[in-house]
Amino acid sequence: MYASSSSSEDITKGLWTVYNETKKKTEDSIPAICKNSVNPDTIFANNEMSLGDIEIYGFDYDYTLAFYSNQLHTLIFNIARDLLIAEHNYPEGLRDYEYVPDFAVRGLHYDVQKALLMKIDAFHYIQLGTVYRGLHPVPDEEVIAMYDGIHVPLENMSDFYGKSSHGHTLKQFMDIFSLPEMTLLSCVNDFFMRHNIDYEPVHLYKDVKAAIRDVHVKGIMYRAVEADIDRYICYGEQSHAVLKKLKEDGKKMFLITNSPLDFVDRGMNFIVGKAWRDLFDVVIVQADKPGFFNDRRKPFRRVTETGVLLWDRIHKLEKGQIYKQGNLYEFLRLTGWRGSKVLYFGDHIYSDLAVSGNKHTATHNNTESHTTTIITTQQHTITHNSSDNKTTVQQYTTTHNNTHTTTHTKKQNNTQQHTTTHNNRDNKTTTHITRQQHTTNTKTHDNTN
Repeated sequence: MYASSSSSEDITKGLWTVYNETKKKTEDSIPAICKNSVNPDTIFANNEMSLGDIEIYGFDYDYTLAFYSNQLHTLIFNIARDLLIAEHNYPEGLRDYEYVPDFAVRGLHYDVQKALLMKIDAFHYIQLGTVYRGLHPVPDEEVIAMYDGIHVPLENMSDFYGKSSHGHTLKQFMDIFSLPEMTLLSCVNDFFMRHNIDYEPVHLYKDVKAAIRDVHVKGIMYRAVEADIDRYICYGEQSHAVLKKLKEDGKKMFLITNSPLDFVDRGMNFIVGKAWRDLFDVVIVQADKPGFFNDRRKPFRRVTETGVLLWDRIHKLEKGQIYKQGNLYEFLRLTGWRGSKVLYFGDHIYSDLAVSGNKHTATHNNTESHTTTIITTQQHTITHNSSDNKTTVQQYTTTHNNTHTTTHTKKQNNTQQHTTTHNNRDNKTTTHITRQQHTTNTKTHDNTN
């Protein structure tokens, strides 16, 4: 008995020694990680995987390999605000509004017809205390009266991918790039209310949406970032260290992004160096996600280094080449990559994870998408003052910021997974995972309050 116990203690001690040595090597190779470590109490996982089994790593670009400073949101806000004034004939007084970094968080809903920004949980219940009209909170009694309670009918909600269509009045903002859009909507609403200007909320929503779109589509944001890249891209050394380590370990890597080639090239040159394409076996730009995952109609098109589109048919995705658009069906066929050996990293829960997991993987070889989302829970403060927009009026907790999503594809026998998450009023998050053929119930409690 004593010998057995002693042997067990030796094994445990040896494992801890290996762990501490590996941890120290990691910290020494990337010192910045120690300074920007994530609180382990704010990380929740409902699945496990062994990275040793992963042979192929895929990455999104924006907010995955390229992390942006808050200056980028300020830039988007300022450009869109000025576009509203210059091209949509909005009042010059809007120039007095500046971007407030801590005003909104992604995942919020916006009632297009009532011009209200709010948090709605997974069961379509409005979270009282989070409803804002412009930059002012709306009293709970008024919210209950407007919605005849706090439950929002499903037919009024935007679809699963955060889009507002088919007459839906509630738009959900899921993209990190949408933070400036929510803030601009609230600022313009605030200006009209403060000046007793009668306006149509639907027109306001569409105009702000068009201005934000033009910031990207017209290339204004891309040119500004490229001109002052040190100001907007941060944590480049960490991204470079990860890519370098995977390459040294013989892993294959691919990049799939919605951003254009010149923008990605400029950023990756800054993060990695001119030889950044040598790290990737496949590079796809302007992929048009989430359509990339389920639209078979768009074939891949090769792009030259100068941005010229070629017309030849693509029979193989070759290393060193750049491809545009395409779709996931062709990607799997041309590469032969699928199953539990592939892991994809992205920042957008819907565009990078849900579409590929729920729509595509059920179609190919009965593969099932297993996902692990790392979410940092932080306190966020909505601020407002009628003169300087800086007085704190409310604080609430949400699990949204710096969300990093990974998709792990694993072959199953027609097994399907359904996940439902409910945020209770006391900030306790309960996740139920149900699979056909077997059932697992996982409960995670966020006790940040």
